[in-house]
Order: sequence, then structure tokens, then C-alpha cells
Amino acid sequence: MAVSTKNPFPGMNPFLERNWGPVHAKLVSWIDDEIGRQLPADLIVRPEERIEIDEIPRPAAYRPDVAVSEEWKRGRPPRWTPGQPESGEGNLAEPQVVWLEETVDRWIEIRTAEGRLVTAIEILSPSNKFGPGADAYKAKQRAYLESCASLVEIDLLRQGRHVLAAPLGLIAKKADGTSYHICISRAWTPQCCEVYSCPLRERLPAFRLPLRETDADIVLDLQPLIDRCYEAGRYYLSPHGDDPETPFADDAEKAWVHQQLVAAGLR
Repeated sequence: MAVSTKNPFPGMNPFLERNWGPVHAKLVSWIDDEIGRQLPADLIVRPEERIEIDEIPRPAAYRPDVAVSEEWKRGRPPRWTPGQPESGEGNLAEPQVVWLEETVDRWIEIRTAEGRLVTAIEILSPSNKFGPGADAYKAKQRAYLESCASLVEIDLLRQGRHVLAAPLGLIAKKADGTSYHICISRAWTPQCCEVYSCPLRERLPAFRLPLRETDADIVLDLQPLIDRCYEAGRYYLSPHGDDPETPFADDAEKAWVHQQLVAAGLR
């Protein structure tokens, strides 16, 4: 049976979590384009990015304990003393190689031409939902909610903590099994969150995205963008024999996922 190049799921594809870095980058870019086509003439939209290295503190400046410098730039002639350690002395040691994980934090901002923030759009990544990263995201979220801007949070990941502004216990389940969520906090109604529950077995929704209180909402349809990510990234070529590390909600959901993959020729 030929493998289908189309997204085998009607909604979110849970296997895209394995490649979330490039998927996330594409989503940010394409959502930015979709928003830009609908904005009033006096608003602008920009993708934003911040790169962090895990386990590294963030002082205002860094000063090394040991530095390698070019002495000739300080007016001193270069010196070179060749030589090898004598036998049994100064044997060259082999280092332990430690990789530092680079985290790219991406989001989208809608601003006035003068630079005032109108709406922030966060498409959550695993780094926003685990450990210190989740705490950092909640602090960023609080800053948005205490500002005069609206916040749109899109969580298409099954893994990690629930970090959206609307507590999970207050969100009514739309269906059994996995549900993804979109949470909208409008600047002029800070005590109210608009939540869209997106069951795994259903199409992702088109939803209303707020601008200023005097503006009409614009519409963002996520499903074509997820389908485009799957096809453009050729993720149908990725292995689908094993389920994702995050378990499915129950045996019925696991069986349904298997059936979708079999029908697409992926299993």
C-alpha cells in the first residue's frame, strides 16, 4: 500500500511533537503571514525570537575566568615556544564532551505603528511546559496579563504541565481522550478567558483572535497550517512504528491512532 503524504489525522498530529523545533518555526512564520493579511492598516505583526542556553545564568555581562587573547593587539610581539612534554610528564588528557542545549523561544506580537503591544501570540513548546522553563513561562504570562495587551496561547502538545492562563480544572472536557487547548485573554476583560478545547479526533478550530477593543476580531484557522507543516516537512517519511513517548489517554485512543496510521499506509 502506498504511503499517503496527507496528514493522517483530522486535527493535530501527535507525531509532530517529535520534531517540534522545525514544526514550531514553520507555524510561527505561517501564523504571522495569516495574521498579516487580515490586520488593519495601522497595525503590524512581527515574529519574535530569543535564544537561551540551559543552565546558564543571565547576568548583564560575562567576564571569563581564563581568556585567550592576541597579544600583538596590545603592542606586544608574538611569542611561540614549541615543545613536547617529556615522557611520563604532562600526558595529554582526553576531555569529557558536554553539550549545552540551546532553546529557541519564539512568539508573535501585534503592535501599533508607534510600537504599543496590542496582542501577543504564544505557540507553546516543550521548554514552556517543563521545570524551570514552565516557571519562566508563567512569569512571562503574568507580565502579559498585567499589561494592556491581549494574550493568545496555543497549546498543541500533550506533554508537560498545563500552563495556560485558564486553570485546567475550570475547562470543561469536550470529549473523552486527549484535548489540545487555545486560551484567549482579552486586555479589556482580564477576569475572563475564552478557551477552545480541541479533541485529538476532531479538526482544529478556526478561532477569533483579538486586536484592540475597537477592532473586529480576525480569524485564525490552525488546521490548514498543521496539515501544511506535515506535508512540507515530509514527516510521512518519519518512522511511525512506535507510539510517541507521551502515552495516549486510553486504549481506545491508542487503537484509533493505530487505525489512522494503517489507513495512511504508515503501519
